[in-house]
Amino acid sequence: MDKIPMTAAGYAALEQELKHCQQVERPRIIQQITEARSHGDLSENAEYHAAKEAQSINEGRIAELEDKLARAEIIDVSKLSGDTIKFGATVTLIDEDTEKKTVYQLVGEPEADAKAGKISISSPLARALVGKKKGAQVEVVTPGGAKAFEVLKVEWR
Repeated sequence: MDKIPMTAAGYAALEQELKHCQQVERPRIIQQITEARSHGDLSENAEYHAAKEAQSINEGRIAELEDKLARAEIIDVSKLSGDTIKFGATVTLIDEDTEKKTVYQLVGEPEADAKAGKISISSPLARALVGKKKGAQVEVVTPGGAKAFEVLKVEWR
């Protein structure tokens, strides 16, 4: 059973989602199933089948969240330091083609959200960055083609 690295904030977000699925969604779906049952014939009851499908999806998500939380290895980023990029680092990059600056934090897979500036430690960009220092040139093969970046800053937040 592999451990899943994540930040404390990522762990808290997963716990919050699990709590929501168990305490809000589960009772709401059970109520929908109960209401749909009262409409009679279940074989042709679309509401019933939709509610059962929603229940299946919710229970699957609960199981997935419980598994991730059980295997979580919480890494306190505030206690990390150094000038080498590793898990938890917040990295400022400049795209060498467009001169566009981007800031990413390397986080665990469950909490990755590129739009929010958090990329998975197992992503191609993060794998290319790990072990590099400020000023390093990094080339990454992305689905949109090869991209070249320069590391401007490595921070620990």
